[in-house]
Amino acid sequence: MAEKDAAADEPKPSLLERLRAKHAWLDHMIRAGTRYTERHGDHYAAAITFFSVLSLVPLLMIAFAVAGYILAFQPELLRELQVGIAKNVPAGLDTIINPVIEQAISSRTAVGVVGLLGALYSGIGWMSNLREALSEQWAQVPEPPALPKRMLFDLLALVGLGIALVGSFAITGLATGFTTTVLRIIGLAEEGWAEVLLAVVGILLGLLANWLIFLWVIARLPREHATLRSAAKAALFGAVGFEVLKQVMTFYLGMIAASPSGAVFGSFLGLLVFVFFASRFVLFVTAWAATSRENEQEEPAPVPGPAVIRSEVAVHAGPSGGTIAGLLGAGVLTGLIGARAFGRRR
Repeated sequence: MAEKDAAADEPKPSLLERLRAKHAWLDHMIRAGTRYTERHGDHYAAAITFFSVLSLVPLLMIAFAVAGYILAFQPELLRELQVGIAKNVPAGLDTIINPVIEQAISSRTAVGVVGLLGALYSGIGWMSNLREALSEQWAQVPEPPALPKRMLFDLLALVGLGIALVGSFAITGLATGFTTTVLRIIGLAEEGWAEVLLAVVGILLGLLANWLIFLWVIARLPREHATLRSAAKAALFGAVGFEVLKQVMTFYLGMIAASPSGAVFGSFLGLLVFVFFASRFVLFVTAWAATSRENEQEEPAPVPGPAVIRSEVAVHAGPSGGTIAGLLGAGVLTGLIGARAFGRRR
């Protein structure tokens, strides 16, 4: 009877606890979300977004410098551009725009150098924040390297990530082009099912490219490298989720562009929102990889400090002289009164 009462007094598990115990994927998601929150994922995502937007300015400067070199070495293309501007802008405005273009072409070297330096600074800052954020999600506390060494490693990581991006997209483009060529050779390029097959192959190759990129980011960009095997499942989750995120952001950008204010600021705000949510997603996927059962490590219990023995001397003060005199006087008076009372009785 007592055992039944004790069982009845035990608190029943909540609905969320029962669902977590029943569905391992839900428990994994909650643990990943907890890791993301405790490791300041939103703060790191904001820092990554800031440096991503900051790097746009030097990249645009480099693009203008490259365009300046192309126009400088192809005078015919420059004349066509100037004629097109004169035809499509209000009368007289071409006399203002064309000199600006000529000035930009003449200063293309200075613009390119400043753009390269700015891109180098913002790129290293972006990579440094990304690596710190990924290391935080893996619960790594590596010894921070010296500043020159850290900048060199971040630069090498930036170059490696760029090579991975170019390689993955090159593989996708070559494979898609190869599939299109094969269908054209065998005479099936105009068939409806062949077009559907080509679209499916394109989607699969895009997922493969995303998987390779996420695999590199999750496993190789943290300060302490993780094994590729430990990040494979998380990279697959990231590849599929990133495609979904791109579709959602495309729909969102379409809604923004339809509004009057979106026509002016829509592109910039859309880019800002997309980079922020993409950064959050990358960090969440990394937290998901770090909290998987095969990767999660129990944090060691804190070691207590050495015992310190302190000797304490406690001095107990006795009664003061006035107190002793008062007590003696009270005792003598009590004795006299008692003796007198005893004499009367006799």
